[in-house]
Amino acid sequence: MLFVLGRIVPAAGLVAVTILLSACNEQNAYMAPPPPKVDVALPVKQSVTPYLEATGSAAAVNTTPLVARVSGFIQEIDYKDGDEVKAGARLFLIEPDTYQLALEQAQAGQGSADAAAKQSGADLKRQQELLSQKIISQSTADQSAAAAQVDIAKQKQSAVDVKQAQLNLSYTEVKAPFAGIVTSRQVSMGQLVGAGGATTLATIVQLAPIYVNFNISEQDVLRIRAAMAKRGITAQDLKKIPVEVGLQSETGYPHAGTLDYAAPEVTAATGTLAARAVLPNEDRALLPGYFVRVRVPLGEEPDMLLVPDRAIGSDQKGRYVLVAGKDDVVEQRPVEIGQLVGALRVITKGLAADDRVLVSGLLTAVPGQKIEPQEKKLEAVATDSAAP
Repeated sequence: MLFVLGRIVPAAGLVAVTILLSACNEQNAYMAPPPPKVDVALPVKQSVTPYLEATGSAAAVNTTPLVARVSGFIQEIDYKDGDEVKAGARLFLIEPDTYQLALEQAQAGQGSADAAAKQSGADLKRQQELLSQKIISQSTADQSAAAAQVDIAKQKQSAVDVKQAQLNLSYTEVKAPFAGIVTSRQVSMGQLVGAGGATTLATIVQLAPIYVNFNISEQDVLRIRAAMAKRGITAQDLKKIPVEVGLQSETGYPHAGTLDYAAPEVTAATGTLAARAVLPNEDRALLPGYFVRVRVPLGEEPDMLLVPDRAIGSDQKGRYVLVAGKDDVVEQRPVEIGQLVGALRVITKGLAADDRVLVSGLLTAVPGQKIEPQEKKLEAVATDSAAP
């Protein structure tokens, strides 16, 4: 027997107490948790078309004020505000009676001048015959020749007067110079226009085709020039380069056109180069003044590496991905990223094809700690599904 805590305990009881205390110590000992299970995958290797992306604005190819070139009262308005009209359609009629009378008067003067020129020509011919027979003097023949020249000059002047009168009469019909949308009229029926100068009647705007203006940074200009040289494209081939456009409310770039113009120099104040695309716009989806997204393909690049966009993190040093390194220890790898292709992001620098990239469970992965990688496979995606 032993004396424990003021009580006498048999030896067998002491052994039991010792075993119980030993078991409690084993249960309270710390055991490290197992490494977290994290999905990893090799980057997708595929061909990708890199794009130059910019923002721009749509602008009309032609916007022309319609003005009264002759004075008179508005007699007819042959369209409704906002109508789409064809080239040559009559939009306004300025009272033509005065100009019709002026044309008829000029035509009458032309008839008189033609008759006088004909008569003086016949007289000159007779005088020349008499001169050859020495019936009249040289001075008399010269007077007939001079009179004939005066009548010919009057004949030419009368022809000019007729053309001017015809032109003025044609100005009484204000027609559409090209197909487009006509804005609301600025004048009313019966209003006197063109009296004190040119009066604006309305404005016509061409919507098809349409321009898209955008600016390219100096760095992007160098990229484009390098891509052009690689593809063998010369400055004369610029208008063959496709341009894709999307509205702010649209997904992707559904509107296609071609490069139409590039400024010959970079603006020093902004460090950008002005460029312009032209699009057919047959469905009138683009309107002048719209802000749009623009992208220009720079040529297909083979064997690009892509990872899920969600797998890319960022900190003060820039973008990075987590990879499973030696002995499945997590490493933070700084990378440079490219465009988004579907749900995958192009990695332009910092990643190798055999790197195992952490694609899920990123919150449980800590650089420098070990994980239990779960191998996954990423699927390639079509390059034309690039998101905005």
